[in-house]
Amino acid sequence: MKPIIYQLLPRTFTNYNETRRHNGTLQENGSGTLNAITPKALRAIRDLGATHVWYTGVIRHATAQYNTPAIVKGKAGSPYAITDYYDINPDLCEDKRRRMQEFTQLVERSHHANLKVIIDFVPNHVAREYHSSCKPKGVVDLGANDNPNWAFSPLNNFYYMGEPFAPHFDVEGYQENPARATGNDCFTAHPSKDDWYETVKLNYGVFYLNGGEQQFDPIPDTWHKMLHILLFWAGKGIDGFRCDMAEMVPQAFWTWAIAQVKEQYPELLFIAEVYNPSLYRDYLAAGFDYLYDKVGMYDYLRGVTSKNWPAEGITQQWQAVDDIREHMLYFLENHDEQRIASGFFCGRGMCAEPAMIVAATLGTNPVMVYAGQELGEKGMDAEGFSGIDGKTTIFDYWGIKSLQAWTNHGKFDGAGLSEEQQTLRSFYRQLLRLSRTEKAITQGEMYDLVYAQGEGFNKHEHYAYIRKYKQHTLLVVLNFDDHQTDIQVRIPQEAFEHLQQPEYSLVEAVDLLTDTVYTFPLSPHTPICLTLPAWKGVVLKIRG
Repeated sequence: MKPIIYQLLPRTFTNYNETRRHNGTLQENGSGTLNAITPKALRAIRDLGATHVWYTGVIRHATAQYNTPAIVKGKAGSPYAITDYYDINPDLCEDKRRRMQEFTQLVERSHHANLKVIIDFVPNHVAREYHSSCKPKGVVDLGANDNPNWAFSPLNNFYYMGEPFAPHFDVEGYQENPARATGNDCFTAHPSKDDWYETVKLNYGVFYLNGGEQQFDPIPDTWHKMLHILLFWAGKGIDGFRCDMAEMVPQAFWTWAIAQVKEQYPELLFIAEVYNPSLYRDYLAAGFDYLYDKVGMYDYLRGVTSKNWPAEGITQQWQAVDDIREHMLYFLENHDEQRIASGFFCGRGMCAEPAMIVAATLGTNPVMVYAGQELGEKGMDAEGFSGIDGKTTIFDYWGIKSLQAWTNHGKFDGAGLSEEQQTLRSFYRQLLRLSRTEKAITQGEMYDLVYAQGEGFNKHEHYAYIRKYKQHTLLVVLNFDDHQTDIQVRIPQEAFEHLQQPEYSLVEAVDLLTDTVYTFPLSPHTPICLTLPAWKGVVLKIRG
């Protein structure tokens, strides 16, 4: 199965509050809840084409309401500053006393809607005020048995700086002595506001201040604690972990931990956030199923869409990881990246349609969509801690207009969407559904056609490839130009031979995105002539 992941932040996904007060509190701006992600909502996500839903920010993390505000980013706090690995964020729950039950019921509803569940695992760092009040009996809290007089020891869960915590800004109401290292490998008692100052780096037995010396024998205490956390959540019925900043945790830990988790839960997915291509194969060897393809395919598709980079360079991106391409997760948006329709990207969701077709149909590998992407969400609000940055805030309580227009106070009928939003969502629905069901996409081979193109094909603006599985043949042609253009696509003799594709003097092909029927010769001797509007593409299914 080709995973099609729909990422959503429950805090914003079902928040129907329209106050939107700058830097507003939970009481002022509200929060979505787990219970509000109803069977109707889940059916709509499945109908969009998703196979998996990634619930971002469900594990309890630091918030200004429950923690010292000076070491919390925004009122709502970062979902990646965990305060209790064994608890659910109370902001997301209607009955805070039953918050774990509300989560497990959401897992059950998701499965009933034929959606698999992914949650975050944040292994590199925790909030400065981490304390688990919900840990199972017999579990010792992180840092509880540390010796803070040791700057480093594999017996410790944290790194200690030997002096009080004194960042380059005011942290009124918070004291830490001795200071612990900050999550972004900042080994000083004086982090800046540009550092992950609200987090503490976890110690996996790597002595960073001694050249990265690894002390893994005996197994460091942190390894055992984190394995227990993985198994705890796996036991709640989830289907996968998206592992935050996985490359900041040693590969040896992943090899050790993933093997043990998969021994009990062999179908459980592990998705790694890794940004260093030189490490890709190491982390796959450690047991990960999929890796972010951020610095390769994401960056390049964004460049083609918004910076006039040549489309033909897409070929170089897939070729760079061709041996592991089925393990690369493609996306155009997530919680860390700027929205497509923002003024920082390209200003309009529809302009990324050809890039999204590439992300969804180029390979058998997974693709991800971030809630609101299918609606052209702009992310241009000044919410609070998160200013006008082209992103949807993960730090503030906020109601997102485009999602509210679609969710319609729990009806999930899109009644408030504009015509353009409805058109864009229809495009995503068609694209994701065919990416889930067409065997040529889910199982087939890809043949890149760009090298064979000549007159009538602008390699700077156009891209084309074939997807083939047995008798199923798809021709994908894309126009990244901001004008309607005539395109001539040549399929070389080598492609017919390699793919064992029959030739036809005349063939019918239906565009799976629009149901438009085209007629043309399918032969190495005659180019296929198409006219494509600006920023559009076709996925043509050949009828033999």
